[in-house]
Amino acid sequence: MLALLALAGCGTAEPGAGGVRAESLCPSKAPRYGEIPHDRPTATADAPRPPGTPTPVPSSTGTVRDGVRITRTYAGAIDEEGVCRSSSLTAEFEVTNPAAHDMTYTVLFDATGYTGASRVVGPVGPGKTVRGRVAMSRGYGDTAGGTSVSLLSVRSIPSAEAPAPGGPCPASGVRVYADEGDAAMGLRVVGLHLENCGKEPYAVDGRPELEIIDAEHERVEGVKILPSAEVAQLGGPPDVARPLTLQPGERALSGIVWRNTVQAVGGAVNAPYLRVRARAGAAPVTVTPELDLGTTGRLGVEAWRKQG
Repeated sequence: MLALLALAGCGTAEPGAGGVRAESLCPSKAPRYGEIPHDRPTATADAPRPPGTPTPVPSSTGTVRDGVRITRTYAGAIDEEGVCRSSSLTAEFEVTNPAAHDMTYTVLFDATGYTGASRVVGPVGPGKTVRGRVAMSRGYGDTAGGTSVSLLSVRSIPSAEAPAPGGPCPASGVRVYADEGDAAMGLRVVGLHLENCGKEPYAVDGRPELEIIDAEHERVEGVKILPSAEVAQLGGPPDVARPLTLQPGERALSGIVWRNTVQAVGGAVNAPYLRVRARAGAAPVTVTPELDLGTTGRLGVEAWRKQG
């Protein structure tokens, strides 16, 4: 579950165009973290909140997208020392899961003049709501920022399929995750990483198995998944599919490659998710490479190769 940032805002939030408009910048007398501002009504609750939890104020406004809702924003924030940081912009939000199983959300926040922020929230149980806060700093060279925060994107995947680049080793004994990738002149390349974090050797044979998943979490049909060289020549070692065994602690690298060319005919394919199996029958991991395949109908995949 997302840990709340130790920041509290001050004043009253107002709705703004494209987001929830923030309160005024740091007043002369701001409450410390966890205190109730004197000009804000005390909220009622059926059960006491944990110590240090800010008192919420009901709000019927907010930016809503795919189960995520921004409830309030603060232009300026009070840190744990009671100092007002006027260059910060803080948003309170809530994530509600309508699915029948645990989901993990990746939420990208945006605000004019600020650096933006991304938060991973989860697992969120079926029908449950998780609340959190995110703070953004003034962008480099910006002397003035906007007063509203908006949701740039929301992605959700089953928690059982969430990538695990760190932390405890998954039950499968391996980690599978994607990197941020690279793009140039219509060519996209995203690395797929495999680590044997278990106690037994792990064998793969050739290329990972892939399923393209759209924004509605449905499988995308009609896209050919090919060896990477049939989509683009990437250089480096030859892309040869061969059996490979990873000893505990060893890693392997694959990757996906595509072009976003759009022709005059046919519909463009845009799919945020990719379900990856390191080998046939392996537990799936869902990553979010934000596939914009244009009308090419092709996605290239490299064979696993051991990393030094």
